[in-house]
Amino acid sequence: MSTVFAIISLLFNGLMAGLFYVFSTTIMPAFGAIEPAQATAAMRSINTKILNPLFLPVFLLAPVASLVTGVLLLVDGATSAGVLFLAAAAVYLLGTLATTAVLNVPMNNALEAGGLDWSAYAPRWTTWNHVRSLSCVAALVLAGVALVLV
Repeated sequence: MSTVFAIISLLFNGLMAGLFYVFSTTIMPAFGAIEPAQATAAMRSINTKILNPLFLPVFLLAPVASLVTGVLLLVDGATSAGVLFLAAAAVYLLGTLATTAVLNVPMNNALEAGGLDWSAYAPRWTTWNHVRSLSCVAALVLAGVALVLV
């Protein structure tokens, strides 16, 4: 059973790392190259469309899969691997979920409400998106190293 959860953990962390990486390296720079009104409209559309049944489970269950894998491995006596999966869950929870909830989503809401213009939004949002990207990559690496130890 731990193998199934480990695969889900790797897959979900990898998907999220890729998503946030693409935003940081491609989408936000592309939006920076167009008129602020167009960038704002495009980001508002993304913020609406991303809340879908394909994204949300992956985003929310990535740390759960790592946590469950860690616990199962600890129960099986694979202490080092279990601790690494637990660390992956913690890194994701703090660096990705908490950052999203406390910083990126409120900025998205302010952009939507017209309380934040593009020039104030984009640099700050992108900086915190880098944090989310790196957190997902770190969680993915921790899970990968854990699997090598099993």
